[in-house]
Amino acid sequence: MNRVDASRLATPTAPSTAYAQIVADGIAARAGELALSLPAERGAPAHLHDSLLAAARALGPQLVDLSHFLHANPELGYAEHQAAAAVADLAATAATAPVEVGVGGLPTALRARLDFKPGLALGTPGAAAGTPGVAPGAPAPQPHPEPLAAPHVPTIAIACEYDALPEIGHACGHNVMAATAVGAFLALAALRRQHGEGAVPGNVVLIGTPAEEGGTGKEVLIRAGVFDSLDAAVMTHAYGYDLADQLWLGCRRLTITYTGVSAHASSQPHMARNALDAAALAYQGIGMLRQHMAPGDRLHAVIVEGGRRASIIPERAQLKLYVRSAAASTLKDLCSRVDDVAAGAALMTGCGVEVEWDPYLPVMPVRTNAAMTQSWVRAQEMTGRHPLPRGVVPETLAASTDFGNVSHLVPAIHPLIKVAGEEVALHTRAMAQAAGSQSGDAACVDGAYGLAAVVLDLLHDSALLAQARAEFEAAGGVLTTSQLFA
Repeated sequence: MNRVDASRLATPTAPSTAYAQIVADGIAARAGELALSLPAERGAPAHLHDSLLAAARALGPQLVDLSHFLHANPELGYAEHQAAAAVADLAATAATAPVEVGVGGLPTALRARLDFKPGLALGTPGAAAGTPGVAPGAPAPQPHPEPLAAPHVPTIAIACEYDALPEIGHACGHNVMAATAVGAFLALAALRRQHGEGAVPGNVVLIGTPAEEGGTGKEVLIRAGVFDSLDAAVMTHAYGYDLADQLWLGCRRLTITYTGVSAHASSQPHMARNALDAAALAYQGIGMLRQHMAPGDRLHAVIVEGGRRASIIPERAQLKLYVRSAAASTLKDLCSRVDDVAAGAALMTGCGVEVEWDPYLPVMPVRTNAAMTQSWVRAQEMTGRHPLPRGVVPETLAASTDFGNVSHLVPAIHPLIKVAGEEVALHTRAMAQAAGSQSGDAACVDGAYGLAAVVLDLLHDSALLAQARAEFEAAGGVLTTSQLFA
C-alpha cells in the first residue's frame, strides 16, 4: 500500500497568495480614483486652515515624541496607565480646564476640554474685559425686556486610543492614532491663541478611550454618559492605505458551554452524554451556517475545552466565538441564528447548554458620515495625501472597532491614514514596526491636521453641521447596543 510521505505532512502547506495578488492588482488599477472633497467655499475660511496646518506641523516634534513613547511602552487595554498619563500631560498644556483622568469609572480614560467663551468671539486675541462688542466710551446697550435664549454652541469630540496588543505591541498603530488626536486638540488650541476665541467657535473635547482591542472601552464610556451632549465625533485609524472610508464590521462575542454526563468510553458509553460531541456539532453547524450568511459576515470559533483523556467521555466542553456583520440589523439576525445552532447541538446530543453573550460589550458597525468625510478628504489633500474612496480596497478586508458605537450616537467619521506599505496588514509585527517608523511619524502630523480641520469646518459652517446631522438621522439616528440587543 502506498503511503503518503511523512516528511511532507510535518509542516502546513503555505497559503496561496493568488487572491491577495488579485486584490492588490485591483487596488492598483483604481489608485487614481479620488474621494469626494469639500468644496472650497464650504467650511472654515482658508486662512484659518493655513494657520491650522502650520500649527500642526509646528507641533510635529511633540506628537512624534508622544507616538514613540507609546510605541516603546505598549500597554494592554484597561492598563494603559503610562499612556493615559502622557496624553493627559500633553493635553493639559492647552486645555481650558484641568484634565479629568478616570472618567466613566475607568482609571485610564480621560477627558480634556477646549471650551468656547462666546463673549470673546467678537473681540481680538486677548480681548480686554468689558462689554463684548461695545467700543470703549460708547453707551452700554439697554437690557432686553425678555432675555433671548443663548445660541447653541456645538461640541465636537476627538476620540483617542492608546492600548496595544499582547506580544506584538502597537500592531494596530494606536500610538499614531493617539498622537493624531492629541495633535488635533493642541492645533485647535494654538489656532485660538493666534486668531482669537472666534477662530474656533465651539467646544472641543478630547476623550481618551481605553481598551479598544477587545475591551469595548468606548461602549463603557457611552453607558457612563461620557459621550453625552455631543454634536459630532472624529477619529482616524492607522492603515496601509489612505482611505476616506472603509467598512468596519459590528461584532459580538460569546461563550457556549455544554454539560453532559461522563462515563467510561469503552465499558459504558451508552450511559454518557458527550459534551464534546455537542461542541463538535456546534462547530460544524457554524461552518454550515457560513454558506448562508450575508456577504461580508464573519464567524470565528475555537473549542477551548473538550476533555482531558480519550478513555473518559467529556462531561464539559466549551467554545468561544466572534460574530461579525456589516450592519446593526444583520448583526442582530446573525446572532439569533448562532443561538439556534448552539441549542440544536444540545438537543442532538442530550446535553445541557449555556450561552453567554458579550463578556465584553457589543461593538457596532461604523456608520460613516459622508458630509464630514469630504472635509477630511480636503484636509488630507492639503498635506499631499489623496484618500481613496470606499470600495477601492475590497470590503472583504474588514475588521471591527468600538468607534462604531460612537458613530451610532452622533455623526462621526473614522477614515484611515497610511502608516505602512500596502502589503502590511493590521495586527502584525510589520504593522507594529511601521507605526514607529518615519511613515508613522508623518501620519501623526497629517492626521492631526485632518481631524482638527474637520472640527474647524463643522464649527464654522452651521450648514455643514446640519447636513451631517440630517444624514445621521436619515441613517437611523441614535441606536445604542442596549436598544438593539434588548
